[in-house]
Amino acid sequence: MRLRRLMGVADQIVASRFSSIDLSNKAFTDPKNGKRYQLVDKPATLIHRPRGLHLEEAHIIFNGKSIPAALMDFGLYFFHNYQSRQQRGQGVYFYLPKLESMEEAAWWEAVFDFTERYFKTESGTIRATVLIETLPAVFQMEEILYALRKHIVGMNCGRWDYIFSYIKTLKNHTDRILPDRHAIGMDQPFLDAYSKRLIQTCHRRGALAIGGMSAFIPSKDPDEMARVTQKVIEDKRREATNGHDGTWVAHPHLVTLARDTFDQYLNGATNQRCFMPDGTYDAAVLLQPCQGPKDEAGVRKNIRIAVLYMEAWLRGIGCVPIYGMMEDAATAEISRANIWQWLKHQVSLDDGRVFTIKMFKQWLNQEVADMTAAAGNEENRKFEDASAMFYSLSTDKDFADFLTIPCYEKLE
Repeated sequence: MRLRRLMGVADQIVASRFSSIDLSNKAFTDPKNGKRYQLVDKPATLIHRPRGLHLEEAHIIFNGKSIPAALMDFGLYFFHNYQSRQQRGQGVYFYLPKLESMEEAAWWEAVFDFTERYFKTESGTIRATVLIETLPAVFQMEEILYALRKHIVGMNCGRWDYIFSYIKTLKNHTDRILPDRHAIGMDQPFLDAYSKRLIQTCHRRGALAIGGMSAFIPSKDPDEMARVTQKVIEDKRREATNGHDGTWVAHPHLVTLARDTFDQYLNGATNQRCFMPDGTYDAAVLLQPCQGPKDEAGVRKNIRIAVLYMEAWLRGIGCVPIYGMMEDAATAEISRANIWQWLKHQVSLDDGRVFTIKMFKQWLNQEVADMTAAAGNEENRKFEDASAMFYSLSTDKDFADFLTIPCYEKLE
């Protein structure tokens, strides 16, 4: 094994691993300003999310090839934390994203088994929650639970990536075209079915069913904060009444709000695994697209949010506050998938115009010019690279599985 010279964003990847070590030991020092943060005596449980199986770590070479990024993330975190966790009577907890099949779940189970044997720890020291955020996985949840039966704790809804996966999986079907993604909420039948099928599957097998993330972030404006508060309450109330055992939010300030909403339904319990949603949630409802607007405003908003996010991503920033929401890669994925699908199938907008590549390029150029002007003289901005990549990903004949793969090659 050899290490390539680490620089730029790669340095940040390694630094984040050391931050996780420090955090596991209840302290963290910000390398930028030297400020030290100390956790309370009983902090929230730290769950580590390795990168998806589709990504490579280009800076570590083994037998002439880049190693899977997931193995780097998992291995470093386990190695540096399992002993301190054992001393506190805790396991080592992971959050597995992007799984599409029980075979991938079985691969992770083999990794967990090997690691526990190698380090002579008890079976079950490693515990995992699986993020069900792909359409193929929603049809294999029983099998995924079985494949990870020695280590799995629960499953979690990942709504934005799930909508992205819906488009990606059914991209060639003219009868499965989704409307503007901003109009698609969890109250839509196909997403409601996704939530309740996950709950049914988990509770049938004694696993926890966790709801999706509320991406809102707090606002200093009282009126906007009141709107955010109401949106979070509505979202968490829907999840709790569906039967979810817990949930998550994008910003720590909203944790109490989400917890208080759930507590109204849990009645002092830590979960509601005894609850089973009524209904049959089969392929017919899971694959049924919803209705909604298809308009220029939605396309332009997709352009702005995706380019703003990708521009930040190319500078090494993975979570970006945009228009009152904490956005991650799923934002850009669903935005470009939405546009790609409309272009491929020559969708007619609500005003009667056919959405074309020429139209898209004109709107993209206009929005990027506005964003560039708004950024002023800030150095090292990457709007040109981000917009070029977004255009390519949105218009290529073949749909790229993940935008992070070509973006990764552009990182410095």
